[in-house]
Amino acid sequence: MKIKICGITRAADALAAVRCGADAIGFIFFQSSPRYIPPAKAAEIVGALPASVLAVGVFVDASRDSIVDAVRVSGIGALQLHGDEPPESTSGFGLPVFKAHRVSARFAIEYLDRYAVEAHLLDAYANGSRGGTGKHFDWDVAVRARQAHRIILSGGLNPENVERAIRYVWPYAVDVSSGVERQPGVKDHVRMCRFIDIARGAFERRSTS
Repeated sequence: MKIKICGITRAADALAAVRCGADAIGFIFFQSSPRYIPPAKAAEIVGALPASVLAVGVFVDASRDSIVDAVRVSGIGALQLHGDEPPESTSGFGLPVFKAHRVSARFAIEYLDRYAVEAHLLDAYANGSRGGTGKHFDWDVAVRARQAHRIILSGGLNPENVERAIRYVWPYAVDVSSGVERQPGVKDHVRMCRFIDIARGAFERRSTS
């Protein structure tokens, strides 16, 4: 099981997440996001991360050239594509790719079959937003999707509900951003560490039960 802390903009927050046991750190390279960080600034944080922690760059309908350039500058080790990218645009980067999907009432699980990616991230649909809304979706969708796909559960997770989410869905990973923040892009270290501890404990209990 993996735990990803997304929307990191400060080195202090990234290092606190690492100390608490995060497996992955997410950087938003989408300029319209309140959690946007330039690739060059992200590179300073990536350089301070241990090799065991995966640095993930989040892109929204970015061109292939801009993604390749951001990878080169930042030193990230994986891509999260959070827009309306078609299946053919998710390959050929030489890095693991996570494809994010915003789950609405009309979401079709069969749509995931079109993508050959490392994992699918399921997030809540919110009109005009690409994530970090604090909203969650019907977890039954994730339960069904998990039968055939590796699922990263996102959308409205926080220290208060992550254990219930894990016990219900049993995903490959959980991803949190706004649920452990003081304000967009600034993490609350106490809530972040609590989230990681609870998530790790829930997975360990499930694995040994």
